[in-house]
Amino acid sequence: MSNVRVCVDVVGGDEKPQVVLDGIEAALAADPDIEVLAAGPAEIVNPFAASHARVEALEAPDVIAMDDDPIRAVMTKRKSSIVLACRAIKKGNADAFFSAGSTGAMTAAATAYVTPFRYMAEGKKQPVRPCLTNALPNRAGGLTVLCDMGANPDVEVDDMVRFAQMGSAYARVVLGIEHPRVGLLANGTEDEKGSNFTKACFPAMKAAVPGFVGNCEGTDLTSGNFDVVVADGMSGNIALKATEALPSFCCRNSRVPLWPRSAPRSPRCSLKSRCARLRPSSLVMPRAVRFFWACVAWS
Repeated sequence: MSNVRVCVDVVGGDEKPQVVLDGIEAALAADPDIEVLAAGPAEIVNPFAASHARVEALEAPDVIAMDDDPIRAVMTKRKSSIVLACRAIKKGNADAFFSAGSTGAMTAAATAYVTPFRYMAEGKKQPVRPCLTNALPNRAGGLTVLCDMGANPDVEVDDMVRFAQMGSAYARVVLGIEHPRVGLLANGTEDEKGSNFTKACFPAMKAAVPGFVGNCEGTDLTSGNFDVVVADGMSGNIALKATEALPSFCCRNSRVPLWPRSAPRSPRCSLKSRCARLRPSSLVMPRAVRFFWACVAWS
């Protein structure tokens, strides 16, 4: 089996390029079967490639910043690391691409240069929208696939159907789930719940997505009742960020440590039992919020 060649964008993220270069070094040390095509300014990638046997430089003088308009940047900064990396994949010079840079620019460049999937619409072959996907741990001890996590804020019903199909394929092939249970993110589990858009998505997904169970709620991201949760990029990104923020909130705002300082951090020291101690009186929050919490608890 030949080595896998990964193109890595060394610029454009929140951190300095050295952080990415350190990551490349760690990856090369951990896996002897990968090669790296480092994309970035010549003064950064050329010295790095010269000092590493399995690294080749891809000079990219342009940089797409986080605050650049993604589509305009991809169209005008043709020699950016993101664009050249996607073109390298299309030409067969790389097998994969990693970047910590602009998600929107990566989505636009991948759609323009990489995507091999097409569908017929209005007599023309149209590219399939890429979908950001990841697997979140759930309470059943498994993983739940969330898609889309933010690549496409505005979508059509047919896009949602394809997201569900791609998410289901990911669950089968990557996670080994033979018959994935697919849910549509809404504000309730009843069939009639949701916005006008999700109500339009429901029958289309029911007809075209094997394993479609119906609507699901935000709590089902971690309930284990669904293997795939499908949302438009706007709703999916909000759900993801809220899920990411909860552990930080619990840990930072509790006046009682999750583990005693003197106790070993063993699995027996249950996070659930500690979080049971997070009551309004032990949290730093406005009085109105504490009052609301008390009302909910009483009801």
